[in-house]
Amino acid sequence: MTKASAQVSLFEPEAVWPSGSDSAPAFTPDGKTVFFTHRDDAISIMMARLRNDVWSKPQVAPFSGKWRDIEPAMAPDGSYLVFVSNRPTKAGGAPLDGYFGGRTRPGAGGNIWRVDRKGDVWGEPMRLPDVINSNSAIYSPAVAADGSIYFNQPDPVTRKSHVYRAQAKRNGFETPVALSISDGTHPGYDVAVAPDESFLVFSANRAPAAQDQSLLFVAFQRNGKWTEPQALDPHLEGIEARLSPDLKTLYFQADDATQSKTHGRIFQVPLHAYIAPH
Repeated sequence: MTKASAQVSLFEPEAVWPSGSDSAPAFTPDGKTVFFTHRDDAISIMMARLRNDVWSKPQVAPFSGKWRDIEPAMAPDGSYLVFVSNRPTKAGGAPLDGYFGGRTRPGAGGNIWRVDRKGDVWGEPMRLPDVINSNSAIYSPAVAADGSIYFNQPDPVTRKSHVYRAQAKRNGFETPVALSISDGTHPGYDVAVAPDESFLVFSANRAPAAQDQSLLFVAFQRNGKWTEPQALDPHLEGIEARLSPDLKTLYFQADDATQSKTHGRIFQVPLHAYIAPH
């Protein structure tokens, strides 16, 4: 067993949290509140709080519970959170249909929504503008310190997931640009980005991944350009990567073989075990 793989562990509260699949933990800057996707009989965003070193039992987030809400991502300053939802773009409309895994997904569409935080109170979700939500297959958001948004959507030619970035501007966003970490031939998805955008971690089914396997990759930004992605070494299989607020821990979803039935749960590893400080 390698040093890095030996340090991979189940996110501690998962040992007592309800059964089902959990992913995409998004922490407030103090690390004491976490939002995450929970899939069981229903799919929603849950939240839990850390008090006296003990995580509370998860509850449905105040802005979730009605629609298929997934993939929360926290703004680095904690002032707002974004997430993906199939909720209608207009009141009274139908849930969005989506596209991923090579086929149309009825009722499993995605647009990015934002919910602002005021103290301990979370407001009403607001859909991001059409320049971001240009179709109903927008997934896996991440937020940089300047408010720029990363996400994945089907490549217009290959239809495989391709990572995009939309530069934040004063009154919205510039047109999203496809990142060079993928050319659309090999899918890339589930980006977690450092607040200063110096590096990002994402999942992909590309060499050296086996068929139908998602490995975690890293790419660094050098002089305004992204380096060629490299699989984390030693290889780490997983999806829905997230970074802790202090950038000391990498979280991801992987199958938990200790369950009587295989479920995706949240695992963690010290970030320095895979990515050298920079």
